Amino acid sequence: MTLLAGTCVFAQAQQTKPMSIEVFPFELEDKSAGAGIIPPDEHDRRYLSESAQVAREMLSQSGRFTIIDGAARDEAAAPHGLRNCGGCEGRIAREHGASLALLGVVTRVNRTEHTMFIRILDAETGKPVSVGFTDLRMGANYAWPRSVKWLMTNRILR
Repeated sequence: MTLLAGTCVFAQAQQTKPMSIEVFPFELEDKSAGAGIIPPDEHDRRYLSESAQVAREMLSQSGRFTIIDGAARDEAAAPHGLRNCGGCEGRIAREHGASLALLGVVTRVNRTEHTMFIRILDAETGKPVSVGFTDLRMGANYAWPRSVKWLMTNRILR
């Protein structure tokens, strides 16, 4: 009986062990009319960085994930972003010792509207574990971290 109880406790501990996840820098895909004229600025970079930080904090605070700090970006994917490398963030996360990879992409529709996409891939198989998309479209770049919070709360961490 004691052996059975010990096995159940161990199994429960195994199920609640946090998964390791690498959160990659969020990327901006600018589809606005000004995309070819107005390059991303310090505000865009700031809010992309804050967006990734919100995701890291929410994952960590959930108690279900341990954040792995890896390299900022893989050089092979840099010219067109990780969003266009066919899921290579899974491979990169695995090389950094993570079992999951999170990538977030903000698509700027215009200067006051955006959509956001977050996907978590299994680093071993490259298959999606969780995907979230929002087209809240309210607010300029300062609203990107709020969109992350909404997606994490309502799609990713449910």
